[in-house]
Amino acid sequence: MTSWITICDTCRRNEHDENTKAGTPDGERFAEMIEAAAQGVGTVETRRHSCLMGCNRSCNVAIQGEGNLNYTLGEFEPSEEAAAAVVEYARKHSESESGQVPYREWPQPIKGHFVTRHPPLPTSN
Repeated sequence: MTSWITICDTCRRNEHDENTKAGTPDGERFAEMIEAAAQGVGTVETRRHSCLMGCNRSCNVAIQGEGNLNYTLGEFEPSEEAAAAVVEYARKHSESESGQVPYREWPQPIKGHFVTRHPPLPTSN
């Protein structure tokens, strides 16, 4: 099953340096890194969304899959290590029947970054 990484591309961390990449938002830089890390990972897709409304926890991503538990993660520094960890977690999420990944399998760079968990949407009324 496919897991989607939805990346907030407008996030700016409090420490954001307006001179970094000519004022490019941290979320946009993080999106670029996640997209690059996800290339070739067949069960992971990415998309960008402007504002996931987690501004106090900038560099937010949502990991979602049909019929699975869904997660929001935040407070990342945009780095290739964090991006690779998000993609690795999404890959494991896609392989799970419920979307739940055992803690012992979480990549270290995502530990402490979980914000919310959402149950799957109902399939009927």
